Formats: sequence, structure tokens, C-alpha cells
Amino acid sequence: MRAVIDLAFSHSRTVLSTLVLLLVAGAVGYAEIPKEAEPDISIPLVIVRVMHEGISPEDAERLIIRPLEQELRSVEGLKEMRAKGFEGGANLVLEFDAGFDVDQALTDVREQVDLAQPELPDDSDEPIIQEINFSAFPIVIIVLSGDVPERALLHIGRELKDSIEGLGPVLEANLTGVRDEMIEILIDPVKMESYGIDPSQASASMRASNKLVAAGAQDTGLGRFALKVPGLFETIDEIMSTPAKVEGDAVIKLADIAEVRRSFRDPKSFARVGGNRAVTLEVSKRAGENIIDTVRMVREVLKAEQEVWPQAMREAVHVSIVNDKSKMMAERLNSLENSVISAILLVMIVVVAALGLRSATLVGIAIPGSFLTGVLVLYAMGLTMNMVVLFGLVLAVGMLVDGAIVVTEYADRKMTEGEPRHRAYSQAAKLMAAPIISSTLTTLAAFLPLLFWPGIVGEFMVYLPITLVATLSASLLMALIFVPTLGAYIGKPGTANPEEMKALAGNEADFSHVGQFTGKYLNLLKWALDRPAKVLLAAVMVLFTVLGTYGAFGNGIEFFPSTEPEMAMIQIRARGNLSIYERDGLVQAVENETLQVAGIRTVYATTRANPGN
Repeated sequence: MRAVIDLAFSHSRTVLSTLVLLLVAGAVGYAEIPKEAEPDISIPLVIVRVMHEGISPEDAERLIIRPLEQELRSVEGLKEMRAKGFEGGANLVLEFDAGFDVDQALTDVREQVDLAQPELPDDSDEPIIQEINFSAFPIVIIVLSGDVPERALLHIGRELKDSIEGLGPVLEANLTGVRDEMIEILIDPVKMESYGIDPSQASASMRASNKLVAAGAQDTGLGRFALKVPGLFETIDEIMSTPAKVEGDAVIKLADIAEVRRSFRDPKSFARVGGNRAVTLEVSKRAGENIIDTVRMVREVLKAEQEVWPQAMREAVHVSIVNDKSKMMAERLNSLENSVISAILLVMIVVVAALGLRSATLVGIAIPGSFLTGVLVLYAMGLTMNMVVLFGLVLAVGMLVDGAIVVTEYADRKMTEGEPRHRAYSQAAKLMAAPIISSTLTTLAAFLPLLFWPGIVGEFMVYLPITLVATLSASLLMALIFVPTLGAYIGKPGTANPEEMKALAGNEADFSHVGQFTGKYLNLLKWALDRPAKVLLAAVMVLFTVLGTYGAFGNGIEFFPSTEPEMAMIQIRARGNLSIYERDGLVQAVENETLQVAGIRTVYATTRANPGN
């Protein structure tokens, strides 16, 4: 290490240029690094969902689940498979070991589902295969409500969905509280009987008239053009003019025997905000995207869409935003910045009182230098700024300045004794290198085992040791390379008493002329060093006393500390085959009681048709 320090002092301009480069690059990395609420980890679950309109749970188990289970059980790395049939489809949940290869698992599952698909009912929808990760959870929810027709809210929601999903960072904007549109044909049985039309005949005519016909292309020798045969219904008028029966020159159209109108399917979900019916857009971002920038872009799109609405629509439709996770992330970043600024100020105040302004400035530089260098490392590794990284950075604030203070204090003592600042800082860095490195390594050793924490929790917490390793390693470079090199240019002896500095150097055994508090501490330390066996025995007794006291009177252990929650979730479960309206009635009853509670800003309620949806 001495050779490295000598090399740094002999190339001081290069070292200081590197320090400036790290500060600038770290600031750019801090601005550019993706910011998200939770770490982007892959939960080892893959869901296979098959929907079949109207199928019973028993038939779903027999016709959908069993063929899929037969093929999926051979997927490599599969830990457990759970299946559930419900009215209208079936779900299969495949659980893998933590740390699995997501892409490979999805590929294997798709291959096995393709093998099982010929065994599934013909009317079943295409199987949906999806993974679960934190990025798929909504980062913001847009709520549309007001005293307007349902179709108007649905139209606005779909336009917003298309505009928001056009943003690059947005993964999906999921509409809830809406019903799928459909064309409803009400046949008059009296008219059908009078015309002598069989219901199956009318149904077959409808199916035959609504087919996609691939007509190919025509090559004329002088050019080539595609042929198109209109075969799919596009308007209600086309449906109404469809022939139901043809006899000679007489044509009986569907409009002659039935009423055709636009309608909605039975609802599969309800959404309300503050007790009012609403349509919601649950927006989720892509993995690795900046949550703050993504929500800002979504808000800009929402504002632009509102500006083109008619005046009556802007007045009637109420738009609100709930569950905005970017606000929480911005508050945490602001808290981190405040912690760094507070740490710099407090350290400088303490060091100014003890060593002087210049020494405090050198120590203060070590804090932002270590932070920005650590963030630059995280950015280069492709990691994100999330709650665990922020926790690690705040945790490291108090550990960053130890080495810089030790080096600066020793150099200040040497300059007080008459050494030139270049030589004083060089000696300080060389002499204190071993204890500073040992101290940093012992601190890191306490966190390194977290790198090998197994399971989902381990993937969640791995950001903490990585953050601390990067930041504390940077603080080591600051203390031994950058701060001494900068001190060789701007260092100056502090205001400490030379006699006290000499006594603290260990050259005297009499501490009577040392400051009151420092003198008492030195006398206590001298007394303890003269009685090592007694001090060690007292330390062991204190250790076991603390452990015993905590075991007897402690409040136990929990993974995360209890904090004041920003939101609460109420989940309602009920037995029996309840309809969607009965389920919504239960939700409304709880919702009405919740609305009476004071202090609640927003109540967002949703009702799902069944556990599979």
C-alpha cells in the first residue's frame, strides 16, 4: 500500500483529476440511474391461465387442468405445481427454486403448453403464460369517474390506455371496472315462425357471413395487387342486412326477424373511488425504467388528453390519481439527500471544533465522494436505485468519514510538530493504511454473508451488501488516496494545543494538562489497559447480561420494523357460489363503513368476478 500512496503523491494532478471525474460521473450516474420503489426481482412463479367461457370448475379440472399437468410436470427445475379450476377457466401456478433462469423457464413452459394444447377443448382461449415480478405491479392508478354514460367512460379509458401504452417505459395500462362490448341479437320467435325460418338456419347464416377469406393476390404481368373479399362484420347495419333466408327473389334479412343492438357482456369487475362508480387504469412500468420519469410522462399524456376533450366532458369526468409510488420514491431520495447534507454539516462542525476549517473541508469531501463513487458503481453494474439501496446508503453515512478523520487528524498533529504538509499527509496515509483497511474489512465482513442469503428474501436483500461494499470501498480510496493528496495542497495545521497533541501521541504519561473531558477519558483508558483481565471479564458479563435481558423482556424479532403505514388494504372473502353482484354488495357494505372513518384521503374499491380473473 505504501507504493500505491507514493505513486499517488508523485502523480497528484492525475489523482485530483480522477477525483473530479468521479464526482462528475457519479453525479451524472445519480441523475441517470433508474429509480424504483422495490428491487426488480423475479418471483419464482410462472402462471398458466386458460379461459373458457361458461365452463364449470369440475369440467375445467378434467378438460383443461389434467392435460396441462401431464405435460408440465416434466419441466426442468419445477419445485411445485398448484392448479385451480373455476367457473370460466383454470389457473396453474408453477413454482421454481429461487434464482431460476426466468427466460429458460418461460421457454420450457411454453413448449410443454404447446404440446398439451391439442388436448384442450376447441372453444378454449389461447393459454396465457406470465411471470410475476415487482415491475408488473402498478406504479400509479388513474381513476375516471363522473355522472356520464358507461360507454363514454369506456371510450375515454381506451383512448388513454392506447396513449399511455405508447410510452416506451410503460409495460401495460390495465383497464378495470369496465365491461366488454358485444352485439346483442334479439330474435322474435313469432316472426321466425311466420317466415318459416329455423333458428339453427339463421345462426348458420350468421356464421357463414362473418368469416375471414384469404383471397391471395393477382399478378397481371404488369403489376401485382392483393385481392380482398369483405367477409367480416364491421357495422351493425351489415349485421342487420345479413340474409336469414332466401327463396327465389325473396330475401328475408335479419332485421326482419330480430332486433340488433349494442350491449355489454356481464361484468367481471367493478371499481369505485369514494363510493362512486369509476373506470381505472393500472399503469405498470418496464423493468429497469425510472419510476419518477415514467409517472411524470404518464401525467403529461393525461394532461394532453384532457386538453382535447370537449368542455362538457372535462366538466363531467373527474380524473384523479391514486397509489402514486413515484411520490414515495421522491421522498426517499429527498431524505437521502438531506441525510448526506446533514452528515457533511455535522461532521464539519465537529471536525472544525477539533482540527480547524481546512481539515473539516477535507473530511467533508469524503462523504459525497464516497456516495457518488458508490452510485457510479451501481449504475455501471446495471442496478437500480430502490428502497434497499437507499437504506444501505443511509446506513453507510456514519461509516464513511472514520478513515478520513483518522488520516486528517494524524497529519494535523504532524504539521503541528513542524512537518511540511506534503510529508505529513504522506506519513499519515502510510501509517494509518493498515488499521483503516482492517477496520473497513471487518465492517464489510459483517454484511458479506447477506450476499449468500437464499430464497426470494435473499434476492431482495442482496442490494444491501452490494451497496455497502461499493460505498465503503470508495471511502477507503477517499481516506488513503484522494484526501491525503488533496491535503498535500491545501492542508494547514489546526488550532489544537501542541502540548496536548504531543501527549496524545503517547510521548508522555501525564495527562493532567490535557483538556478536561479528553484527560478523563485517557486516564480511564490507562486504568483499563493496566487491568486487561478484569475488563475482559466485565465485557463478557455485560454481553451475557444483555442477551439474557433481551430474551426475558424483549419484544421478539421481525423482518421489517413496524412503521406508520401510508395505505391499508382490506380483503373480503366469502364462501359459496356468489354472483358478481352479490360480491360487489359485500364490498359496498365494507366500503360504506370505511368511508365513515376520519382521516382517509381516498378509498379505492374493486370487485373481481372470481379468483381466476
